[in-house]
Amino acid sequence: MSTPLRERTHLWQAPALGDVEMLHARYYQQRFAPHVHEGYVFTVIESGAQRFWHRGSEHLAPVGSMVLINPDELHTGATAHEAGWGYRGFYPEHARVTGVLDELELGRHGLPHFQQSVIHDPGLAAAFSQLHQLSEAGASALEQQTAWRHAVLALVQRHGHGAEARAPGNEPVAVARARELLESQLADPPSLEVLAAAVNLSPFHFARVFRQATGLPPHAWLKQRRLARARELLKRGMGAAEVAFALGFADQSHLNRQFKQAYGVTPGAYRSACLPLPGNRHVR
Repeated sequence: MSTPLRERTHLWQAPALGDVEMLHARYYQQRFAPHVHEGYVFTVIESGAQRFWHRGSEHLAPVGSMVLINPDELHTGATAHEAGWGYRGFYPEHARVTGVLDELELGRHGLPHFQQSVIHDPGLAAAFSQLHQLSEAGASALEQQTAWRHAVLALVQRHGHGAEARAPGNEPVAVARARELLESQLADPPSLEVLAAAVNLSPFHFARVFRQATGLPPHAWLKQRRLARARELLKRGMGAAEVAFALGFADQSHLNRQFKQAYGVTPGAYRSACLPLPGNRHVR
């Protein structure tokens, strides 16, 4: 019998870049369930090829390409090559990107929006790959911050567009109120009927409106918010078992499965990557 190939992940936060999350991964069997990120996703494919669903269609990202996902866009991820795929990923919050543009007075057009899911720009891919390696190797803050600004500016200028306001559906107030209710009851959420009644819509109509506005049915949106909240609690040092209990997961194994499906690493690995080592200081 052949020995299964071992998947490798290295997740960390880059203090020099305002704690942008970074992931250096090599996957063979990993399949990312449909999920969203609150911030952007920029990845450089280093080996193999990735296939993923995004904006209603399948995409293929070969070696040397970059994958661009805007905030709150539903997507998946899996290998498209027998040798799996390896990549370097950046997961910056909105402010980490817009801050670069604001420095150059280019932020007046709003949040940058990327229309292409996969881009083929060797120079840009090389710039992001080098930046990622600088961070992983612990290069000086000055070098990382300079490289980050050059890379982000080039990305937005070559492939970005001004943000367009997305229509939240026919009942934006109802959707916003429903999101507030779900957010406040992550561990013990209301039923569809109760939620719909709270915003004065029929359950069926509410479910359609909610999905139109968010891209997800209410239960799937709740799952994403639970996972996002789990990340926040893990960053603060809370143990995975405590997080699972606090957020209404069936048990720690349930949290582990969903977290790994969404983010590619276990809650324990994520917590370890986010907690500062003794003696380390954040560079701002």
